[in-house]
Amino acid sequence: MGRGWKIACGVVLALIALLLINAFLVDGETRSAAVTVPGGRILNLSGGDVQVAEGGPRGGSPIVLIHCFTCAIDWWDAARPALEQDHRVIAVDLLGHGGSEKPEHGYDVVSQADLVANAMEDLDVRAAAIVGHSLGGAVAVALAERTPDAVKQVVIIDTPPVPDGDLGLVAKLAFAPVIGEAGWQLKTDSLVRDGLSVAFAPGFDVPDAFVDDVNRMTFTAYDESGSEFDDYTGSQSLDERMAATGKPLLVLMGSEEQIIDDPSNALAEYKRGVPNARTRLITGAGHSPNVERPTLVDRLILEFAK
Repeated sequence: MGRGWKIACGVVLALIALLLINAFLVDGETRSAAVTVPGGRILNLSGGDVQVAEGGPRGGSPIVLIHCFTCAIDWWDAARPALEQDHRVIAVDLLGHGGSEKPEHGYDVVSQADLVANAMEDLDVRAAAIVGHSLGGAVAVALAERTPDAVKQVVIIDTPPVPDGDLGLVAKLAFAPVIGEAGWQLKTDSLVRDGLSVAFAPGFDVPDAFVDDVNRMTFTAYDESGSEFDDYTGSQSLDERMAATGKPLLVLMGSEEQIIDDPSNALAEYKRGVPNARTRLITGAGHSPNVERPTLVDRLILEFAK
């Protein structure tokens, strides 16, 4: 073997070693909880420290808001003011997201639901309308299954009943072993914004704050939260789970979805599977109607919560 080939092989081996070391370091990263939104505070709970933000009259009928994958409390900023006029509204950052703690483990949907239940207990919140967006929809269903006394009604926003759709190329690369960890270290705000664009109707201007939400995550929180969502919905469909709870259900989906393959069909599955479920296809919105059409979403939630 010539000297040139030896140098080339050495460079390749060195790069592989660096990638493996980086994967080890990135996978082991943890972060403590910290307040990241105005009015936010940290609850020290047995399952982890979580950030919550609360508004509205203390004696109002409670509404709990649970955000989507890679999102945070600020994804509810446009929706919260109207909800808070007459209701006590609690927005929660899931573990690994926003200002909540980012440990090595604990990102499965059931653990997230138990943590939300613990937060509600800590805040003395019972019989609430639980509103979950995307990943938050699955957490809301798990909460209704495991802590029925905490839940009066469930609102699901753009969460398919079974694993369905495509998060896009950027997300796929981030989930790839070793490559994902390297890409996580090298990602730019522009790349993150491109990845987030599938969460809205085409042409929507992704806010800088949403890019910051992704950058606050660790790779482990990102990787495990995404895979655990598919595990939960794949083991039993959300419509079957909701039907078993007997809780009233409202499902909203954007007509211009770029993630879910067929939102109309997903709504039909909920309608068939859950007795008396209400459904609504929201025109002019993609995967995040609570951000894109908050006035309409607020009205539908408030009518359902009466």
